[in-house]
Order: sequence, then structure tokens, then C-alpha cells
Amino acid sequence: MTTLKGIPAAPGVAMGKALPFDSEELLVPRRTITEEQIPAEVLRLEEALIKTRHQIVSIQKKVSDELGQEHAEILNAHLLVLEDQSLREEIITGLRKQLLNVEAIFNDIIKHHLKVFSRTEDEYLRERTADIDDVRKRVLRNLLGQHPDALSQLRQESVVLVARDLSPSETAQMHKGHVLAFVTDIGGRTSHTAIMAKSLEIPAVVGVEVATRRIPKGVFVIVDGTHGQIIIEPDEATIKRYELEQRRGQELNRQLLHVKDLPAETLDHHTVVLSANIELPDEVPSVIAHGANGIGLFRTEFLYLNRSDFPTEEEQYQAYSTVAEQLKPHPVIIRTMDLGGDKFFSPLQLPSEMNPFMGWRAIRFSLARPDIFRLQLRAILRASVHGNLKMMYPMISGSEELRRANEILQEVKHELARERVPFDDQIEVGAMIEVPSAAVTCDLLAHEVDFFSIGTNDLIQYALAVDRVNEKIAYLYEPTHPAILRLVKQIIDVGHAADIWVGMCGEMAGEPPLSLLLLGMGLDEFSTSPVQLPIVKQVIRSVEHSFAKSVVEQALKLRTGKEVESFLIASLKQVAPALVE
Repeated sequence: MTTLKGIPAAPGVAMGKALPFDSEELLVPRRTITEEQIPAEVLRLEEALIKTRHQIVSIQKKVSDELGQEHAEILNAHLLVLEDQSLREEIITGLRKQLLNVEAIFNDIIKHHLKVFSRTEDEYLRERTADIDDVRKRVLRNLLGQHPDALSQLRQESVVLVARDLSPSETAQMHKGHVLAFVTDIGGRTSHTAIMAKSLEIPAVVGVEVATRRIPKGVFVIVDGTHGQIIIEPDEATIKRYELEQRRGQELNRQLLHVKDLPAETLDHHTVVLSANIELPDEVPSVIAHGANGIGLFRTEFLYLNRSDFPTEEEQYQAYSTVAEQLKPHPVIIRTMDLGGDKFFSPLQLPSEMNPFMGWRAIRFSLARPDIFRLQLRAILRASVHGNLKMMYPMISGSEELRRANEILQEVKHELARERVPFDDQIEVGAMIEVPSAAVTCDLLAHEVDFFSIGTNDLIQYALAVDRVNEKIAYLYEPTHPAILRLVKQIIDVGHAADIWVGMCGEMAGEPPLSLLLLGMGLDEFSTSPVQLPIVKQVIRSVEHSFAKSVVEQALKLRTGKEVESFLIASLKQVAPALVE
């Protein structure tokens, strides 16, 4: 029996025979052509690009039908590669200069770009290499007349897939009934593939490094996606232990289904709001099905991505008002566009940045392009009469940005009033606290807004200087780090002192042990993915608020994130042992 350790990417336990999957490297022929043959080669390229686009759009539809539109949007990066006009021009120039067949030219150019991206210090750009390489192989297969999507043909007995890496499109093509779990050599817990694995409810462990070398075909393995472990050829005692773990997990899921419609109230009657994070209007049925009290984060970037023009005011108005009407009287908090960073936006042709996550994005972009910002604000305000809409600005770093954003909002309100367009003049406006400077000066910001929403995904990576998608330093990304605990508590305390409510829309709000801590800190609203809401509600309903507050007092005295994590798990086990892995 051998145990390998990796990064837990999607929870759960699966057992079965291993099947190595090799996203094989293609043999690309090289042959000389004449100048007269160049137009024919260009035509072959265009046909291959069109065919590849149709294949990816088909996969998107499959993903949208099975997992929801937000996961289909992951493949937008693939489509943008296919639409890159500068890439086409580079290939045509290469054909004219080198007089080689288009497969060879295309392959050489893309591989050169991949090499440049792989050497960059920017982890975001390094992660995009998987998307680009996936497109490269698809286009080459179409040029060579080969059949792609080997995973979609998987029809044998159920297996545990073992691969160096899996692209989002490969993950999307998995037959859920035949893939019990997957294990990869590379990747991080926030990679697109990991996100899709969670939605497919397939246990997954990534970043194992040696999985493809150490796990032979046909060997029996256990994949523990909760703890990031793979057990190769387990003994009978280990198999029985994990079978018990599987049954326990299934029973817990059944119990949680009965909780979703009950109030989010502690044993001593302290009530909080449980909301959901969404990207698309299509996700509203899932929000309702999982018992949310509204939407705490409506990401609006989907309207701007993978298109050659800007969304109109009317398009935005229709999207926002549809969600508001479906969820009223519950609140829907719309985050103004957070473009830049990891969000491509074709019409802008944004220049590449050394560090896009800390570059020209979010509120910085909105204030620099008030023409685009005003259209969104008009749409939000018009939609506000159709339900309980609120709005918030992303990545606020100080009072000046906040004041300028509110000034533009007031100008838009006056504009609509002059046009006699109805809107909610008392719409609540909040700020996302996800930048350390905002956290430290939140006392100055609290008087400018109606609420705070803590964006822990970015706050943690900026405060700890840890790239959250870099598997090499994944161990440093600690929500339980004492610095993070102090920042979060300070934000909540300052908000309450200023008589405003405080929510959280980062992943931290959906982790059961951390939910106990946040409850004790006085967090008013927990907003997380819809599927996490029942387990968070169960934590809240299993404990007295006074106990949660005592947990916070002890946790703040501890010196390391590991100590805090162990203490929180032990504390949760006292009141809700069924929720502790």
C-alpha cells in the first residue's frame, strides 16, 4: 500500500481501477509548398478554425446543460484564441516567409507563444497555457483529419482517471457515469478543472506531481478528494474505512436536504442571512433549490465577455431585472463589472500587464471608462424597481475611489430623474473590502456606504502575498492565518460601529469550520456557492451564538494558521461531529 499526497480539489471518496490518460502529442508533418499554394493553405486554416469553434461551442452547450452556464464560460478563453486576428496574420506571414505547410507554421507559432508564457512570472499567464495548448491540439487534429475528444469516447467500466493535466474542455467531455474520480500531476485548487470537478461532484486531487509515474494502469486506488490523498493498492482495513466514509458522506447529504428550507438561526436564536454567489441569471433555480435568502454576489462580467461589442443598457437591464423579479422580496446584490485580471474582454484589446490581478481592473477600469460605467449604473437603477436590488463596487482601495464612484452614481440618478425613468432612489450601495488598504482604513469607508462585503479570495492573497492559483505555494494560502482573522474581525467590528451590516462573498464563507468562526465574529451575511449553503446552515443551526463567540476569543490568541485550523475543527466537532471530516 502506497499513499501519494496532492492538493484537494473536489471533495469526496472514490475507489476503482486506474486508467492513465495521455492527451497525446501530435506528430506534425513538415513539407515545403509553393507561393501558389499559400491561398489553399490559408483556406485550410480557416476551415480548421471554424470547425474547432463549432466543436468548442458544442462542448459549451453540453457543459451549460449539465453544469450551468457559468461553467460553460470557462471555455471562452479557447474561443478568444480562435478569434485572435493577430495570430492569423502571424501565421500568414509565416507561410509566405517559410513556404511550409500550415500545420507546421501554426504549430511552431503556438509553441513559441506557449514557451514565452511558461517562463513568465505571472501565474495567471502560465495558467492560460493549458487553454492555448488545448486549442492548438484541436486545430491540429482538424487540419490532420484526426478525431478529438478521446474522453468523450470513454465507455468502459468506471475508472479513476490519472493524467498529467486535464484541460477544461477535456473535463467537460468526461462521462460522469464512467469517471469515478481524477488525479493530475499539476494544477491548483482554484483551477478551472478543479472548479468543474466540484460541479460534476467528482472527487479530484491535483498537483500530485508523480501520479502518472507511480500509478500504473489497472491498479486499484482510493481517491480521497477531501484530504488530497491517493492510496495505491490499499489493504482490506483501509478499504473498509473508506467505504464507511463514503456511506457517511451520502447520509450527510441526505440530512442536509432537510435543512435547506429552515431558518439560518442558532440554538439561542441569533439569525444571519445566507446568500448565494452567481455569475448568470440561469443559476437562479439552483439558488432557490439550495435555500438561499437572496444573492450576495451577482458577478456581471458575463455580459462583457466573448463578444466583439459592448453590452447595451437594455441587455443589462433585462438581465438584472429578470434576477430581481425571480428572487423578490429577497435581496440581490449586483457587483459592478470586475473586468481585467482573469477576465478577458475582446472589444477593449487590453494591453498585457505584468500583474493583471493588481492592474487596470474592477473599479479602476470603471472610473477610467465612465462611459461604460454609466451604462451599467443606468441599467442597475432601472432594474431596481423590479425587486430588492443592491449594488457594490469591487476592489475599492480608498475613499477617493469610493467618492468618485458615488458621484457618478448620483449624476446618473439625476439623469434618470430628468428623463422621468423610475428607479429606487434609496438603493443600498456597498463596497467590497478585498484590498488590504481598504481593510486597514475601513473606518474611513464605512461612512460612505450602506454595507461592506468582504471578498476574502483576493484579500487573503494580497494580505499574505500568495498567488492563490500557484500550486507551488498553495500551502501558504491560509484563511486561518492570524493576520486574516484580525483583518476580518476589524472589518466586521468597524462596520457595526458605523451602524452598517457586513457580509462576506469569498470562499471562506462556505467552509464549515470557518463558518463557526465568522458566526462568532458577528458576520451578518454569508454568501457562497449555492451547493455549500445547506452545510453552512447546518453549522449555524447546530451551535449557540455564545459558543461561537467564545471560539473567536480563543482563536485570536493562537499564533499560526495551522493551530487555528486544528482548533476550529475540534470546536466544530463538539457541536456538529457529523460535519467534521
